Amino acid sequence: MSVDVKEITDKDFPSDVIKSTLPVLIDFWAPWCAPCRAVAPVVEELAKTYKGKVSFVKMNVDDNSDTPSKYGISSIPTLMLFNKGEVVDRVIGAASRESLDKFVKKAL
Repeated sequence: MSVDVKEITDKDFPSDVIKSTLPVLIDFWAPWCAPCRAVAPVVEELAKTYKGKVSFVKMNVDDNSDTPSKYGISSIPTLMLFNKGEVVDRVIGAASRESLDKFVKKAL
């Protein structure tokens, strides 16, 4: 994990996502999930591209159950985009850099 993508917990979610002054992309993942590992480098690239404009965080669903449950996360990877504490959109499954770039732009 890079310095551009922060690992968060259920406890961190309100302050790091809901109360964030920047739009936030959260990646719900697990270490055993191959598609999660495939999308991780794309998320890292986008975090560098949008540094200062969008915050990027990851949440391990094996270690945190409250937030994924609250937002109906039943498949991983699921990437959700928040702006001003509200869900803007979500992508389920591994996606291309191009499609995730368009996804992130929805929050700008």
